[in-house]
Amino acid sequence: MKTQSALAAILAVLGLTAAHASSDDAWSEFRAEVDKACLAAAKGLIENGKALVDPFGSESYGLAVVSGKSAGAKATISAICVFDKKTKKAEIGGEIAGDELLMKTGK
Repeated sequence: MKTQSALAAILAVLGLTAAHASSDDAWSEFRAEVDKACLAAAKGLIENGKALVDPFGSESYGLAVVSGKSAGAKATISAICVFDKKTKKAEIGGEIAGDELLMKTGK
């Protein structure tokens, strides 16, 4: 009986670990999807942009800030991006001057 209880406990832990890893993978995929969609939505406004993605977003939306060189200008700008989790479409807001919103875009 103790062996069955121990085995059940081990399987439960392994199941939780597998579910947790799957969840981490799913969130990682979500962030990559938001990053890609937001960078695409920012084309024409921001050249060579970098996205800072909120790790989980809101209940309905993925959220990011896209920053980079303003298209056709030398200024650095940012824009807020909203990614609809249901439709998988991203919308980009208007430009925010680089001195108003600072974001480290590192490598």
